[in-house]
Amino acid sequence: MSKNKKPTKWMKLDNAALIYPATMNRNWTALFRLSATLTEPIDEDILEVAQKRTLRRLPWFAYRLKHGLFWFYLEHSDDLPKIEKDVANPCVRMRLNENDGFCMRVRYYQNRIAVEFFHVLTDGTGGQVFLQTLVAEYLRLKYSVNIPRGDKILDCSEEPKPEEAEDSFAVYSGKITQTRKEVKAYHINGTDERNGFVHIITGSMNADDVLAKAREKSVSVTEYLTAALILSVDAIQRRKVPSIHKYKPVKLSVPINLRNVFPSKTLRNFANYVNPGIDPRLGEYTFDETLNIVHHTMAMEVTKKLLNVKITTNVRSERNTVLRLTPLFIKNMALKYVYSQVGDVLSSTTISNLGVARLPEEMAQYVRRMDFILGPLADNRVCCAALTYHNRLRINFTRTIAEPWLEREFFTRLVKLGIPVKVESNQRE
Repeated sequence: MSKNKKPTKWMKLDNAALIYPATMNRNWTALFRLSATLTEPIDEDILEVAQKRTLRRLPWFAYRLKHGLFWFYLEHSDDLPKIEKDVANPCVRMRLNENDGFCMRVRYYQNRIAVEFFHVLTDGTGGQVFLQTLVAEYLRLKYSVNIPRGDKILDCSEEPKPEEAEDSFAVYSGKITQTRKEVKAYHINGTDERNGFVHIITGSMNADDVLAKAREKSVSVTEYLTAALILSVDAIQRRKVPSIHKYKPVKLSVPINLRNVFPSKTLRNFANYVNPGIDPRLGEYTFDETLNIVHHTMAMEVTKKLLNVKITTNVRSERNTVLRLTPLFIKNMALKYVYSQVGDVLSSTTISNLGVARLPEEMAQYVRRMDFILGPLADNRVCCAALTYHNRLRINFTRTIAEPWLEREFFTRLVKLGIPVKVESNQRE
Protein backbone atom coordinates (compact mmCIF):
# COMPACT_ATOMS: atom_id res chain seq x y z
CA MET A 1 0.00 0.00 0.00
CA SER A 2 1.42 3.38 -0.97
CA LYS A 3 0.99 6.60 0.96
CA ASN A 4 -2.33 8.49 0.98
CA LYS A 5 -4.21 5.53 -0.45
CA LYS A 6 -6.86 3.49 1.25
CA PRO A 7 -5.81 0.09 2.58
CA THR A 8 -6.19 -2.83 0.20
CA LYS A 9 -9.79 -4.03 0.02
CA TRP A 10 -8.82 -7.55 0.96
CA MET A 11 -5.82 -9.45 2.35
CA LYS A 12 -4.80 -13.08 2.47
CA LEU A 13 -4.55 -14.55 5.95
CA ASP A 14 -0.96 -14.79 7.13
CA ASN A 15 0.43 -18.28 7.53
CA ALA A 16 -0.18 -18.50 11.28
CA ALA A 17 -3.77 -17.28 10.90
CA LEU A 18 -4.85 -20.00 8.45
CA ILE A 19 -5.59 -22.59 11.14
CA TYR A 20 -7.92 -20.44 13.27
CA PRO A 21 -11.00 -20.13 11.02
CA ALA A 22 -10.80 -23.84 10.23
CA THR A 23 -10.74 -24.85 13.90
CA MET A 24 -13.17 -22.32 15.41
CA ASN A 25 -16.57 -23.64 16.44
CA ARG A 26 -19.72 -22.52 18.24
CA ASN A 27 -17.93 -22.77 21.60
CA TRP A 28 -14.43 -21.56 20.75
CA THR A 29 -12.59 -18.79 18.92
CA ALA A 30 -8.84 -18.20 19.34
CA LEU A 31 -8.86 -14.92 21.29
CA PHE A 32 -6.53 -12.91 23.44
CA ARG A 33 -7.08 -9.70 25.38
CA LEU A 34 -4.98 -6.72 26.39
CA SER A 35 -6.18 -4.03 28.76
CA ALA A 36 -5.07 -0.80 30.43
CA THR A 37 -6.59 0.51 33.65
CA LEU A 38 -6.47 4.31 33.86
CA THR A 39 -6.64 6.72 36.79
CA GLU A 40 -10.11 8.06 35.90
CA PRO A 41 -13.38 6.68 34.43
CA ILE A 42 -13.49 6.17 30.66
CA ASP A 43 -15.40 8.63 28.46
CA GLU A 44 -17.08 6.47 25.78
CA ASP A 45 -17.46 9.32 23.28
CA ILE A 46 -13.76 10.16 23.42
CA LEU A 47 -12.88 6.46 23.21
CA GLU A 48 -14.92 6.17 19.99
CA VAL A 49 -12.98 9.04 18.43
CA ALA A 50 -9.69 7.52 19.60
CA GLN A 51 -10.66 4.18 18.04
CA LYS A 52 -11.53 5.88 14.75
CA ARG A 53 -8.15 7.64 14.62
CA THR A 54 -6.27 4.48 15.66
CA LEU A 55 -7.96 2.42 12.95
CA ARG A 56 -7.11 5.06 10.37
CA ARG A 57 -3.44 4.66 11.38
CA LEU A 58 -3.75 0.87 11.74
CA PRO A 59 -6.34 -0.14 9.13
CA TRP A 60 -5.19 -3.79 9.30
CA PHE A 61 -7.37 -4.13 12.41
CA ALA A 62 -10.57 -3.00 10.62
CA TYR A 63 -10.93 -6.16 8.54
CA ARG A 64 -13.74 -8.69 8.49
CA LEU A 65 -13.22 -12.42 8.05
CA LYS A 66 -14.74 -13.75 4.81
CA HIS A 67 -14.64 -17.08 3.02
CA GLY A 68 -14.20 -17.79 -0.66
CA LEU A 69 -14.17 -20.98 -2.67
CA PHE A 70 -10.62 -21.97 -1.67
CA TRP A 71 -9.52 -19.81 1.29
CA PHE A 72 -10.70 -17.57 4.09
CA TYR A 73 -9.58 -13.98 3.59
CA LEU A 74 -9.82 -10.57 5.28
CA GLU A 75 -11.92 -7.76 3.80
CA HIS A 76 -11.47 -4.13 4.86
CA SER A 77 -14.46 -2.16 6.15
CA ASP A 78 -14.83 1.61 6.38
CA ASP A 79 -17.31 1.05 9.21
CA LEU A 80 -16.13 1.01 12.81
CA PRO A 81 -16.50 -1.75 15.39
CA LYS A 82 -18.95 -0.82 18.11
CA ILE A 83 -17.50 0.19 21.47
CA GLU A 84 -18.92 -2.24 24.06
CA LYS A 85 -19.34 -2.23 27.82
CA ASP A 86 -16.92 -4.74 29.30
CA VAL A 87 -18.02 -7.97 30.94
CA ALA A 88 -16.89 -9.97 33.98
CA ASN A 89 -16.30 -12.99 31.76
CA PRO A 90 -13.76 -11.90 29.09
CA CYS A 91 -12.51 -13.80 26.06
CA VAL A 92 -15.77 -15.68 25.56
CA ARG A 93 -16.18 -16.91 21.99
CA MET A 94 -16.36 -14.06 19.47
CA ARG A 95 -19.43 -14.56 17.31
CA LEU A 96 -18.40 -12.71 14.18
CA ASN A 97 -21.96 -12.20 12.97
CA GLU A 98 -22.73 -10.41 16.27
CA ASN A 99 -19.66 -8.19 15.98
CA ASP A 100 -20.51 -6.79 12.53
CA GLY A 101 -17.99 -9.30 11.23
CA PHE A 102 -15.00 -7.55 12.82
CA CYS A 103 -12.20 -9.64 14.31
CA MET A 104 -11.57 -7.37 17.31
CA ARG A 105 -13.69 -5.60 19.91
CA VAL A 106 -12.93 -2.59 22.08
CA ARG A 107 -14.53 -2.66 25.53
CA TYR A 108 -14.51 -0.42 28.57
CA TYR A 109 -15.61 -0.57 32.20
CA GLN A 110 -15.10 2.18 34.77
CA ASN A 111 -11.38 3.05 34.38
CA ARG A 112 -10.45 0.15 32.07
CA ILE A 113 -9.99 0.00 28.29
CA ALA A 114 -9.70 -3.53 26.89
CA VAL A 115 -9.28 -4.91 23.38
CA GLU A 116 -10.01 -8.53 22.48
CA PHE A 117 -8.47 -9.85 19.26
CA PHE A 118 -9.27 -12.87 17.12
CA HIS A 119 -5.86 -14.39 16.31
CA VAL A 120 -6.49 -14.20 12.55
CA LEU A 121 -5.57 -10.49 12.80
CA THR A 122 -2.48 -10.34 14.95
CA ASP A 123 -0.42 -11.75 17.81
CA GLY A 124 0.36 -10.34 21.25
CA THR A 125 2.98 -7.90 19.97
CA GLY A 126 0.68 -6.44 17.32
CA GLY A 127 -2.16 -6.29 19.83
CA GLN A 128 0.05 -4.45 22.30
CA VAL A 129 0.90 -1.81 19.68
CA PHE A 130 -2.81 -1.35 18.92
CA LEU A 131 -3.85 -1.03 22.58
CA GLN A 132 -1.03 1.35 23.51
CA THR A 133 -1.68 3.52 20.45
CA LEU A 134 -5.41 3.57 21.24
CA VAL A 135 -4.81 4.55 24.88
CA ALA A 136 -2.25 7.21 23.92
CA GLU A 137 -4.71 8.73 21.45
CA TYR A 138 -7.50 8.63 24.06
CA LEU A 139 -5.29 10.43 26.59
CA ARG A 140 -4.24 13.00 24.01
CA LEU A 141 -7.87 13.76 23.18
CA LYS A 142 -9.06 13.84 26.79
CA TYR A 143 -6.19 15.65 28.52
CA SER A 144 -4.39 17.37 25.61
CA VAL A 145 -1.25 15.58 26.76
CA ASN A 146 1.68 15.35 24.36
CA ILE A 147 2.78 11.69 24.40
CA PRO A 148 6.03 10.72 22.63
CA ARG A 149 5.42 8.20 19.85
CA GLY A 150 7.63 5.36 18.62
CA ASP A 151 7.55 1.69 17.58
CA LYS A 152 5.05 0.58 20.26
CA ILE A 153 2.95 3.78 20.41
CA LEU A 154 2.21 5.02 16.90
CA ASP A 155 1.43 8.55 15.73
CA CYS A 156 -2.18 8.57 14.46
CA SER A 157 -1.48 11.59 12.25
CA GLU A 158 0.90 9.49 10.15
CA GLU A 159 -0.06 7.32 7.18
CA PRO A 160 -0.16 3.52 7.54
CA LYS A 161 3.09 1.78 6.61
CA PRO A 162 2.89 -1.20 4.22
CA GLU A 163 5.52 -3.22 6.12
CA GLU A 164 3.13 -3.33 9.10
CA ALA A 165 0.76 -5.52 7.03
CA GLU A 166 3.46 -7.86 5.72
CA ASP A 167 3.05 -11.63 5.92
CA SER A 168 6.53 -12.11 7.35
CA PHE A 169 6.20 -15.90 7.32
CA ALA A 170 6.17 -15.78 3.52
CA VAL A 171 9.03 -13.25 3.42
CA TYR A 172 11.36 -15.25 5.68
CA SER A 173 10.46 -18.74 4.49
CA GLY A 174 13.52 -20.75 3.38
CA LYS A 175 14.15 -24.05 1.61
CA ILE A 176 14.52 -26.74 4.30
CA THR A 177 11.58 -28.32 6.11
CA GLN A 178 11.22 -30.78 8.98
CA THR A 179 8.62 -33.11 10.44
CA ARG A 180 6.11 -31.67 12.89
CA LYS A 181 5.79 -34.94 14.77
CA GLU A 182 6.22 -34.85 18.54
CA VAL A 183 5.07 -37.04 21.41
CA LYS A 184 1.65 -35.99 22.69
CA ALA A 185 1.57 -34.36 26.12
CA TYR A 186 -0.45 -34.80 29.32
CA HIS A 187 -3.59 -32.65 29.53
CA ILE A 188 -5.42 -31.49 32.64
CA ASN A 189 -9.11 -32.42 32.50
CA GLY A 190 -11.90 -31.57 34.91
CA THR A 191 -15.56 -30.59 35.19
CA ASP A 192 -16.76 -28.52 32.24
CA GLU A 193 -18.05 -25.08 33.15
CA ARG A 194 -21.61 -24.31 32.07
CA ASN A 195 -22.59 -21.73 29.46
CA GLY A 196 -19.02 -21.10 28.34
CA PHE A 197 -17.97 -19.44 31.60
CA VAL A 198 -14.26 -18.62 31.65
CA HIS A 199 -12.42 -18.37 34.97
CA ILE A 200 -9.72 -15.71 35.15
CA ILE A 201 -7.32 -16.10 38.07
CA THR A 202 -4.64 -13.43 38.40
CA GLY A 203 -1.44 -13.74 40.38
CA SER A 204 0.32 -10.41 40.95
CA MET A 205 3.89 -10.20 42.19
CA ASN A 206 6.83 -7.85 42.44
CA ALA A 207 8.68 -8.12 39.13
CA ASP A 208 12.04 -7.45 40.81
CA ASP A 209 11.51 -10.47 43.07
CA VAL A 210 11.02 -12.76 40.08
CA LEU A 211 13.90 -11.21 38.13
CA ALA A 212 16.25 -11.65 41.10
CA LYS A 213 15.30 -15.33 41.42
CA ALA A 214 15.82 -15.88 37.68
CA ARG A 215 19.21 -14.16 37.76
CA GLU A 216 20.29 -16.36 40.66
CA LYS A 217 19.87 -19.29 38.26
CA SER A 218 21.24 -17.43 35.20
CA VAL A 219 17.99 -17.84 33.26
CA SER A 220 15.29 -15.55 31.89
CA VAL A 221 12.04 -14.78 33.74
CA THR A 222 10.10 -16.73 31.10
CA GLU A 223 12.32 -19.79 31.59
CA TYR A 224 11.97 -19.55 35.37
CA LEU A 225 8.16 -19.37 35.20
CA THR A 226 8.03 -22.14 32.60
CA ALA A 227 9.99 -24.53 34.81
CA ALA A 228 7.71 -23.81 37.77
CA LEU A 229 4.63 -24.39 35.61
CA ILE A 230 5.98 -27.66 34.20
CA LEU A 231 6.49 -29.01 37.73
CA SER A 232 2.99 -27.81 38.68
CA VAL A 233 1.42 -29.80 35.84
CA ASP A 234 3.68 -32.75 36.71
CA ALA A 235 2.43 -32.72 40.33
CA ILE A 236 -1.19 -32.84 39.14
CA GLN A 237 -0.52 -35.77 36.81
CA ARG A 238 1.22 -37.69 39.58
CA ARG A 239 -1.83 -37.23 41.84
CA LYS A 240 -4.41 -38.11 39.20
CA VAL A 241 -2.74 -40.91 37.21
CA PRO A 242 -2.32 -44.12 39.25
CA SER A 243 0.44 -45.83 37.24
CA ILE A 244 3.86 -44.48 36.31
CA HIS A 245 3.60 -46.44 33.06
CA LYS A 246 0.62 -44.28 32.06
CA TYR A 247 2.40 -40.97 32.63
CA LYS A 248 2.66 -38.74 29.58
CA PRO A 249 5.28 -36.06 28.90
CA VAL A 250 4.63 -32.66 30.46
CA LYS A 251 5.42 -30.00 27.88
CA LEU A 252 4.61 -26.31 27.72
CA SER A 253 4.01 -24.28 24.58
CA VAL A 254 6.11 -21.11 24.85
CA PRO A 255 5.42 -18.52 22.09
CA ILE A 256 8.49 -16.89 20.55
CA ASN A 257 8.27 -13.38 19.08
CA LEU A 258 9.99 -13.84 15.72
CA ARG A 259 10.54 -10.07 15.38
CA ASN A 260 13.35 -10.54 17.90
CA VAL A 261 15.06 -12.92 15.47
CA PHE A 262 14.11 -11.61 12.01
CA PRO A 263 14.05 -7.91 10.99
CA SER A 264 10.27 -7.72 10.57
CA LYS A 265 8.06 -4.68 11.27
CA THR A 266 4.79 -6.53 10.76
CA LEU A 267 1.87 -6.02 13.15
CA ARG A 268 0.17 -9.19 11.94
CA ASN A 269 1.02 -12.63 13.32
CA PHE A 270 4.73 -13.37 13.51
CA ALA A 271 5.37 -15.85 16.30
CA ASN A 272 6.31 -19.50 16.62
CA TYR A 273 6.49 -21.95 19.52
CA VAL A 274 8.94 -24.04 21.48
CA ASN A 275 7.68 -26.94 23.62
CA PRO A 276 10.15 -27.61 26.47
CA GLY A 277 9.22 -30.35 28.91
CA ILE A 278 10.00 -33.45 30.94
CA ASP A 279 9.20 -37.17 30.83
CA PRO A 280 7.77 -38.02 34.29
CA ARG A 281 8.20 -41.76 33.69
CA LEU A 282 11.93 -41.28 34.30
CA GLY A 283 11.37 -40.17 37.89
CA GLU A 284 10.72 -36.97 39.81
CA TYR A 285 12.53 -33.84 38.67
CA THR A 286 13.94 -31.15 40.92
CA PHE A 287 13.35 -27.50 40.10
CA ASP A 288 16.99 -27.07 39.06
CA GLU A 289 16.82 -30.11 36.75
CA THR A 290 13.65 -28.80 35.12
CA LEU A 291 15.07 -25.30 34.81
CA ASN A 292 18.18 -26.72 33.15
CA ILE A 293 16.07 -28.59 30.59
CA VAL A 294 13.96 -25.53 29.82
CA HIS A 295 16.96 -23.21 29.54
CA HIS A 296 18.90 -25.47 27.17
CA THR A 297 15.83 -26.37 25.09
CA MET A 298 15.18 -22.67 24.52
CA ALA A 299 18.85 -22.04 23.76
CA MET A 300 18.92 -24.83 21.17
CA GLU A 301 15.61 -24.09 19.46
CA VAL A 302 15.35 -20.29 19.56
CA THR A 303 17.90 -19.75 16.82
CA LYS A 304 17.45 -18.16 13.43
CA LYS A 305 18.23 -21.40 11.58
CA LEU A 306 15.84 -23.68 13.47
CA LEU A 307 13.04 -21.12 13.57
CA ASN A 308 13.47 -20.64 9.83
CA VAL A 309 12.98 -24.38 9.33
CA LYS A 310 9.71 -24.23 11.31
CA ILE A 311 8.50 -21.24 9.28
CA THR A 312 9.41 -22.97 6.02
CA THR A 313 7.61 -26.19 6.99
CA ASN A 314 4.35 -24.30 7.58
CA VAL A 315 4.63 -22.08 4.51
CA ARG A 316 5.45 -25.03 2.21
CA SER A 317 2.27 -26.77 3.39
CA GLU A 318 0.23 -23.65 2.56
CA ARG A 319 1.78 -23.47 -0.93
CA ASN A 320 1.10 -27.14 -1.72
CA THR A 321 -0.63 -27.13 -5.11
CA VAL A 322 -3.18 -29.82 -4.19
CA LEU A 323 -4.12 -28.01 -0.97
CA ARG A 324 -4.40 -24.64 -2.72
CA LEU A 325 -6.87 -26.03 -5.27
CA THR A 326 -8.92 -27.96 -2.72
CA PRO A 327 -12.36 -26.43 -1.97
CA LEU A 328 -12.56 -24.65 1.36
CA PHE A 329 -14.95 -27.07 3.09
CA ILE A 330 -12.61 -29.99 2.37
CA LYS A 331 -9.56 -27.90 3.25
CA ASN A 332 -11.14 -27.09 6.62
CA MET A 333 -11.57 -30.77 7.40
CA ALA A 334 -7.94 -31.40 6.48
CA LEU A 335 -6.70 -28.49 8.61
CA LYS A 336 -8.79 -29.65 11.58
CA TYR A 337 -7.23 -33.09 11.31
CA VAL A 338 -3.71 -31.65 11.08
CA TYR A 339 -4.38 -29.46 14.12
CA SER A 340 -5.66 -32.48 16.07
CA GLN A 341 -2.27 -34.13 15.45
CA VAL A 342 0.19 -31.22 15.82
CA GLY A 343 -1.75 -28.53 17.71
CA ASP A 344 -2.68 -28.35 21.39
CA VAL A 345 -2.13 -32.10 21.81
CA LEU A 346 1.65 -31.51 21.80
CA SER A 347 1.60 -29.36 24.95
CA SER A 348 0.05 -29.59 28.40
CA THR A 349 -0.65 -25.85 28.49
CA THR A 350 0.67 -22.53 27.18
CA ILE A 351 2.57 -19.76 28.94
CA SER A 352 2.82 -16.56 26.90
CA ASN A 353 4.95 -13.77 28.39
CA LEU A 354 4.79 -10.40 26.62
CA GLY A 355 7.56 -9.07 28.84
CA VAL A 356 7.69 -5.51 30.18
CA ALA A 357 5.31 -2.82 28.93
CA ARG A 358 7.24 0.46 29.04
CA LEU A 359 5.24 3.66 28.59
CA PRO A 360 6.64 7.21 28.43
CA GLU A 361 6.12 9.11 31.69
CA GLU A 362 3.68 11.47 30.00
CA MET A 363 1.43 8.42 29.44
CA ALA A 364 2.36 6.26 32.42
CA GLN A 365 1.04 8.83 34.91
CA TYR A 366 -2.48 8.05 33.63
CA VAL A 367 -2.12 4.24 33.39
CA ARG A 368 -2.26 2.33 36.68
CA ARG A 369 -2.28 -1.23 35.42
CA MET A 370 -1.93 -3.40 32.30
CA ASP A 371 -3.04 -6.99 31.73
CA PHE A 372 -2.63 -9.70 29.10
CA ILE A 373 -5.12 -12.59 28.97
CA LEU A 374 -4.93 -15.58 26.64
CA GLY A 375 -8.38 -16.85 25.72
CA PRO A 376 -9.30 -20.51 26.18
CA LEU A 377 -7.44 -22.88 23.88
CA ALA A 378 -9.13 -25.47 21.68
CA ASP A 379 -8.04 -28.51 23.72
CA ASN A 380 -6.02 -27.29 26.71
CA ARG A 381 -8.45 -26.37 29.45
CA VAL A 382 -6.07 -24.09 31.36
CA CYS A 383 -3.49 -21.65 29.98
CA CYS A 384 -1.75 -18.49 31.14
CA ALA A 385 -0.33 -15.19 29.96
CA ALA A 386 2.03 -12.73 31.66
CA LEU A 387 2.77 -9.02 31.37
CA THR A 388 4.85 -6.70 33.54
CA TYR A 389 3.99 -3.05 34.09
CA HIS A 390 5.06 -0.61 36.84
CA ASN A 391 7.18 -3.39 38.37
CA ARG A 392 4.14 -5.66 38.82
CA LEU A 393 4.24 -8.98 37.02
CA ARG A 394 0.69 -10.22 36.50
CA ILE A 395 0.08 -13.80 35.42
CA ASN A 396 -3.48 -14.38 34.23
CA PHE A 397 -4.72 -17.98 34.15
CA THR A 398 -7.67 -18.77 31.88
CA ARG A 399 -9.66 -21.87 32.76
CA THR A 400 -12.79 -23.56 31.35
CA ILE A 401 -13.04 -26.28 33.99
CA ALA A 402 -14.35 -25.83 37.53
CA GLU A 403 -11.27 -27.07 39.39
CA PRO A 404 -8.47 -24.53 40.07
CA TRP A 405 -5.79 -27.21 40.38
CA LEU A 406 -3.12 -25.66 38.20
CA GLU A 407 -3.28 -22.07 39.46
CA ARG A 408 -3.25 -23.25 43.07
CA GLU A 409 -0.29 -25.54 42.48
CA PHE A 410 1.65 -22.92 40.50
CA PHE A 411 1.19 -19.95 42.81
CA THR A 412 1.89 -22.11 45.88
CA ARG A 413 5.10 -23.25 44.20
CA LEU A 414 6.18 -19.64 43.54
CA VAL A 415 5.56 -18.73 47.19
CA LYS A 416 7.71 -21.70 48.28
CA LEU A 417 10.42 -20.43 45.93
CA GLY A 418 10.37 -17.15 47.84
CA ILE A 419 8.10 -15.05 45.58
CA PRO A 420 5.05 -13.57 47.41
CA VAL A 421 1.90 -13.67 45.22
CA LYS A 422 -1.37 -11.76 45.54
CA VAL A 423 -4.27 -13.65 43.92
CA GLU A 424 -7.57 -12.27 42.56
CA SER A 425 -10.29 -13.81 40.36
CA ASN A 426 -13.47 -13.12 38.37
CA GLN A 427 -15.32 -16.03 39.96
CA ARG A 428 -19.11 -15.92 39.99
CA GLU A 429 -21.01 -14.42 42.86
